[in-house]
Amino acid sequence: MKHHTRRCFLRRSSVAVLWSCGGGLTLTAAAARSVLSDPDVLDQCGERIRKHRYGEGLLTVQGRDGKPVAGARVRLEQTRHEFLFGSNFFRFDRLPDAELQARYNEQFAGLLNYATLGFYWPAYEPRRGEPSHAYAEKAADWCAAHGIVCKGHPLVWDFADPRWLPRDFEEIRRLSHERVTDCIRRFAGKIDRWDVVNEPTHLGRFGTRLGEWAQSLGAVPYVRQHLETARAAGPNAILLVNDYRVDMPFYRILDQLRDGGKLLFDAVGIQSHMHQGVWPLARVWDVCDTYAKLGVPLHFTETTIVSGAFLGRDPKRGGRALGNDELWGESTSELEERQAQQVRNFYTALFAHPAVHAVTWWDFSDYRAWKNAPAGLLRKDMSPKPAWEALRKLIKEDWASKLDGHTDDRGRVPARLSYGQYQARITLPNGTEHLKTFPWLRDSERKPVLTV
Repeated sequence: MKHHTRRCFLRRSSVAVLWSCGGGLTLTAAAARSVLSDPDVLDQCGERIRKHRYGEGLLTVQGRDGKPVAGARVRLEQTRHEFLFGSNFFRFDRLPDAELQARYNEQFAGLLNYATLGFYWPAYEPRRGEPSHAYAEKAADWCAAHGIVCKGHPLVWDFADPRWLPRDFEEIRRLSHERVTDCIRRFAGKIDRWDVVNEPTHLGRFGTRLGEWAQSLGAVPYVRQHLETARAAGPNAILLVNDYRVDMPFYRILDQLRDGGKLLFDAVGIQSHMHQGVWPLARVWDVCDTYAKLGVPLHFTETTIVSGAFLGRDPKRGGRALGNDELWGESTSELEERQAQQVRNFYTALFAHPAVHAVTWWDFSDYRAWKNAPAGLLRKDMSPKPAWEALRKLIKEDWASKLDGHTDDRGRVPARLSYGQYQARITLPNGTEHLKTFPWLRDSERKPVLTV
């Protein structure tokens, strides 16, 4: 992406910025003097991560009689982050041989705790009344067995019509809402996060019947009615609106999606495909600061950083804006190392921002990746790239907490830990051991009592 309309995080939030009609922010002269460089942002990340991703608390060990256990050794190890580190999971059970599939699955579960499952209407329901529920359920069950949270993407998007879709707008409306209701209710408990509407800022650009109907309503009514349907189907589901635009048109749509002042969605979905250049980290923080003003969590839903050189559009495909229409050079060790460093910096900046709750990579492997780009954390043979290793180190080592201590005479161990799920190995003074699990979450009291 070219950055002639680059957004920049400002040192002081009071500095004025002006939205440009070109899709980004234009800085005032005063603001331009306050732009942060990438090293400036990274210098602040360590302190911000400690502040926003770790919390103090008090763990207590007690016996079955309710009395505190003094002098017990307590070894804590984080098993999962509260923060969602994910990827689309589109190649589950879809690779050409069992060995490749096993590698793909193993690398996914070994790194991530969040999976996006595909619900694109034309592919999900190629024949009317025959949705691919069985495949989605199999993928969701596999994820549940490996401690991975699932999200469905997307329920509503006007990019393509199911071939059988009628032309009558009222019938399209009825079918679209039926689909939203069916998917959310059917997968309740297995998939409770949904990109309800995808890319509402450019309705009709694909020339579809869905797009024509959406345009006839207008973006806000179109999104609103689907959110209301989704909420009725899943009162406790986490609902997102997702877009690649991160400028004022998207913000205006979101800000109008209210009922009595309360937003109709639970999180903002922000795409960050960076096929032709990574965002400056100042821009990353500015986007986060801007959308954080809505007061709901931010999910970076589609993140791409490539490990190859862009060669241009594929003339055989007519340079279409959607699909595998790009030509890319092969990855090299040098380009893979560059990708790894860019991934490390981008994720560090996001993890340091308190409004961000999730990051989803796009695609997990180079195998049939979107736009043919070498965008995966894995190569086509499912071997991990340096970017996979860089993320593993951040998630599993740098940002994961461990503790080895002893309870005091009141059975307590004070701790400051990264938010997430923990396993405690407790060794009593008599030598017996107990394993316990407990959560350590940002919006909780963090005073677990473990009974042995």
